[in-house]
Amino acid sequence: MKLMRTLLTATALVAVMGGSVYAKQLVFCSEASPAHFDPGPTTGGNDFDASSRTIYDRLVEFEHGGTAVTPGLAEKWEVSADGLEYTFHLRPGVKFHTTSYFTPTRDLNADDVIFSFERQWKSDNPWYQYLEGLSWDYFQGMDMPKFLKSIEKVDDLTVKMTLTEPNAPMIANLGMDFSSIVSKEYADQLAASGNLADFANKPIGTGPFVFVDYQTDAVIRYQAFADYWRGKVAIDDLIFAITTDPAVRAQKLKAGECDIMSYPAPADIEGLKADANLNVMEQEGLNIGYMAYNTTIAPMDNVNVRKALSTAINKKAIVDAVYQGAGQVAKNLIPPTMWSYDDAIVDTPYDPEAAKKMLADAGVSGLTLDLWAMPVSRPYNPNAQRVAEMIQADWAAVGVTANIVTYEWTEYRERGKQKDRPGAFQIGWTGDNGDPDNFFATLFSCSAIGVSNYSSWCNQDFETAIQDAKKVSDQAERTKLYTRAQEIFKAEEPAMTIAHSKVFMPMNKRVQGYTMDPLGIHRFDNVDVTE
Repeated sequence: MKLMRTLLTATALVAVMGGSVYAKQLVFCSEASPAHFDPGPTTGGNDFDASSRTIYDRLVEFEHGGTAVTPGLAEKWEVSADGLEYTFHLRPGVKFHTTSYFTPTRDLNADDVIFSFERQWKSDNPWYQYLEGLSWDYFQGMDMPKFLKSIEKVDDLTVKMTLTEPNAPMIANLGMDFSSIVSKEYADQLAASGNLADFANKPIGTGPFVFVDYQTDAVIRYQAFADYWRGKVAIDDLIFAITTDPAVRAQKLKAGECDIMSYPAPADIEGLKADANLNVMEQEGLNIGYMAYNTTIAPMDNVNVRKALSTAINKKAIVDAVYQGAGQVAKNLIPPTMWSYDDAIVDTPYDPEAAKKMLADAGVSGLTLDLWAMPVSRPYNPNAQRVAEMIQADWAAVGVTANIVTYEWTEYRERGKQKDRPGAFQIGWTGDNGDPDNFFATLFSCSAIGVSNYSSWCNQDFETAIQDAKKVSDQAERTKLYTRAQEIFKAEEPAMTIAHSKVFMPMNKRVQGYTMDPLGIHRFDNVDVTE
């Protein structure tokens, strides 16, 4: 990376001598390789950082540093009095990227918007299964097929979306990554040539950066989009240096080999703060780290066994050892910073003797199960391997044997969502839109089984509460329903909630304008660098 920066600097100096301006470069040390560059079917934050937040835009956007929705590709919209019709007025003159593999002949229009959603919605769409094993996890998990009745073109710059019933979070949902707007013209070109897979590997969007190239598991390169509808961003070259080890990311940041790093290990925070060349931003995360039991496989189909397993685990010891002051024990699925959080919930106590009795009462002895550990660090779980080892020891104390298993990050999530996946699965979530529905429905609705419901849990009382909460706009009424959902969740224990954490973003002081987002996304469209 030092060599790369040296060569770029030398090139820039030549450009200055020739009368050109200095090219500004930002290097982001990211934590994992993207599955690909189509944000529709992907689910990981690293996927979204590399695709939807660099290459694409959405009809609506979240403000920098908050969860308020602002105009995006739609400059305005109206919602009918009955909450069923959404009319979006597209911004005129929005350009798609021009690259070596695609030259657009027209600006963004309604056809692109309709295609962006229908490809995820209609099984007879030729793009519905354009990649092997493709699934539209967010579109399904957010219950979009249930709520969408039609998407129609009024004219080139007007789209009408009609729902089957009111849905309070809908506008916020349209600011999420899966709602990124893609180019129908580019899709048509690839369909004609038979190279459909290029859609995910050679992306085209309207966003602030143009994709240049990807060296697998190593480096992604982007250039600023000169014709971006908001105006060209301040930095010219954006580089993702994929670095899976958080300690190595910290070393690279200190050495000046990257300008910003993702997800530092808690043990490295103080050292990063002590470096005079660095600035370490922090905020409470809108997140949850948890462990999902597969509630369809014996004996974890028995709620008393699930509760026994949770009762055997010392969550405070885990948070103290792994989060090191940057986390708090979680008793609810949603974090305390989110509206509708129910502080009256009583957490599952740590009581090994009680856990032994509960297992005996359930007729369970000599239990052996898989315990899944994520291969990557996340704020909601900085070290899943260490967490797994501590849970393994706690379970051993009550006669339960845990076999720790893991896989590469993309494969890990694919295996984890299978309905017949055995054991207890460590995973977590950072909110996408600031609405409780994004936690309850996305993670534990019946329709999310096989998608993002890693517990394969379908409880009709819980389902009724969260679905009813979507139909009303009054926040007080929705809070009552989400309170009920939290009570049911705690009583049924489909997952053990572990921790909510702070999020840290260390960066070189040459970086100016970066804003931390509570939604856990990394955006560079408002960033500048000084030399």
